Amino acid sequence: MIISHKHRFIFIKTQKTASTSIEIALSKFCGEHDIISSVHTDEKIRKQLGYRGPQNIRVPFSKYSKLDWLDFIYTRKRAVFYDHMPASDIMRFVDAEVWNNYYKFCFERNPYDKIISWYYWTRHLHKQNTVKEFIEKGMGSKIRGFNLYTIDSIPVVDKIYKYEEMEESLKHIGDVLGLDSPIELPLERAKSHTRKDRRRYTDVLSEGEADWISKIFAREIKYLNYDY
Repeated sequence: MIISHKHRFIFIKTQKTASTSIEIALSKFCGEHDIISSVHTDEKIRKQLGYRGPQNIRVPFSKYSKLDWLDFIYTRKRAVFYDHMPASDIMRFVDAEVWNNYYKFCFERNPYDKIISWYYWTRHLHKQNTVKEFIEKGMGSKIRGFNLYTIDSIPVVDKIYKYEEMEESLKHIGDVLGLDSPIELPLERAKSHTRKDRRRYTDVLSEGEADWISKIFAREIKYLNYDY
């Protein structure tokens, strides 16, 4: 997640949309006052490229609600801007001028393909050996996307870019923000090593599995005109 005061944008990170690689690429253009969340194990990639890492992530006390203060008193831990932070939290922790006037964007991915990517990424955390078992156990519904860039199921970003249109999307972002050089994803793509099966999702999913995805991700499919 990035809030750039230098270039007046807010990047909301969804899951399994190359968002970590995109954040690393955007870090190149950030200034010292910008807010940049941690990308955890992939910080080594950002460090090798010489880009800015996590910075300014503590939420100012002036933005705390009563519940935030109670949580701080109880845990002694500061509220922070974090990786896959939802728009609802970002909005309440930044000034209205920032939220209303900065260019807010995120990426989304065809849910049929995203589920397979999510399966491989989380495979070490569960015991389901196949995509079918993964779906039947309800693991696929845990992925975060639509709920991150919407409030009350209404998108609140200026633009939802498609993962499938990455090259043209990055060019458009660069043009909108007036960046002085192209946005280039790192050659070592973050988390890309976890998926071994590169078949098209239509060759992997059964009719029943595709129907389940169609129901669970109906909002994304309808809003972005995805199809099977």
